[in-house]
Amino acid sequence: MRALLLTTGFAIACAACTGRDKPAETTPAASTVAAPATVAAAPPAATVAPSAAATVAPPEATTGPMPAEGAITFNGFGPAHWGASNEQVRQAWGKDLDASPGEPGGCHYLFPLPRSGTGFRLAFMIEAGRFGRLDVRAPDIAAPGGGRVGMDKAALHRLYPTVSEQPHKYVEGGLNLRVADPAGGQGAVVFELDPAGKATAWRVGLPPQVDYVEGCS
Repeated sequence: MRALLLTTGFAIACAACTGRDKPAETTPAASTVAAPATVAAAPPAATVAPSAAATVAPPEATTGPMPAEGAITFNGFGPAHWGASNEQVRQAWGKDLDASPGEPGGCHYLFPLPRSGTGFRLAFMIEAGRFGRLDVRAPDIAAPGGGRVGMDKAALHRLYPTVSEQPHKYVEGGLNLRVADPAGGQGAVVFELDPAGKATAWRVGLPPQVDYVEGCS
């Protein structure tokens, strides 16, 4: 009975972690009419994990479910702090999440639905069964401290006076700006900048996951 009450309490606390006042995209219902024999069926959408090679959010990834304001912090996502289980992350999001392929006990992502096969807005990294990082490529989702996709280097330096710069491993002329938790916690935010100095993506999490340049690849 005590375990049931704890689980119920966690689910109630998590209901506020997803912005429910903004409608999610809807996926058209599949047709019930059989396709002509001469037309090949379209392949299923790929579930590709985030990687350094795709740093710019495509148009399809610019709208969709929104997290509640303030849910993303240096400590995790709402009540699902770093180290939370897969199920606790699902409860914190409060809507459907699609898991990318991964080896048992390895690294994989949970993607909010609906999503495109060519991009994503945000994704939860799970490694060894524990929540360790959150990736964002949407300009309307703020990082802890106020940084966003689309901001330039000067604006990010103003928001984060203690930010450190490192050359991007794969993008010539690009940078990674790393911000440690100002409260002294273990979490950090990393912004990826293109050669023009604009943020194309950011991620927040614990080392070593937050510093994986290739994501789960």
